[in-house]
Amino acid sequence: MSEAGGFPRRDADGRILTLGDLLGVSLAGVVIGVLALVLFDAAFASFGAGDFGSANGWLAIILPAWLFWDDFRAWEFGAARVVAALVAAVTGVLAGLLVAGLAAGLPALASGALAAAAFAVAYATIWFPGVRWLARRTG
Repeated sequence: MSEAGGFPRRDADGRILTLGDLLGVSLAGVVIGVLALVLFDAAFASFGAGDFGSANGWLAIILPAWLFWDDFRAWEFGAARVVAALVAAVTGVLAGLLVAGLAAGLPALASGALAAAAFAVAYATIWFPGVRWLARRTG
């Protein structure tokens, strides 16, 4: 375990220690992203630059993607991290598209935010055990 007591908790190599930490921080990132989008969308709507709710909610995935990239970089170079990341990304995109399709009647901000949350959950739940399992198999 790392000596710096931050959150999410990380090991000495900088890898996130628990799936709960990864899910919690990534979903918190989605919420922060949605709040930022709501503020920007409200500001633009007040200036007459479009209707409120028309911002692309998928942008809420920026902070979780940064977290996932940081955890990806903490793993040793090799096929395990690349395969796990690719499978997690494809699964996440498919989950996000499915949720966005089911929420098609909602404003773009809402349906995209739900899709971003689905992506974050799917990516984290595939990446976390997948990279560990593959690293044990190949390393």
